[in-house]
Formats: sequence, structure tokens, C-alpha cells
Amino acid sequence: YYRWRKQYGGMGTDQLKELKRLQKENERLRKAVSDLTLDKLILKEAARGNF
Repeated sequence: YYRWRKQYGGMGTDQLKELKRLQKENERLRKAVSDLTLDKLILKEAARGNF
């Protein structure tokens, strides 16, 4: 509780909503980058003929 209060205690409700929205967007973007990196590796292997 105290760690949470120290981190988020001074924030208003609008700031907390914005923080949650940004965290969700960050998670979505990280997943997209991860998927695209995997696709790139697969295509690179296929281009080499190692499939």
C-alpha cells in the first residue's frame, strides 16, 4: 500500500486515467514490435532458404 501511495498518491483521477491509457498503449505497441520482429526473423530465414 505505501509503495503504491508513494508512487500514485499525488495524482488526480485524470492523471491516473491517462497513466492507465498510456500503459495499455505501451503494452499494445510492445506486442506489435515483438510480432513484427518475429515476422522479420521468419522472412529472413525463408530468404536464406533455411525453411
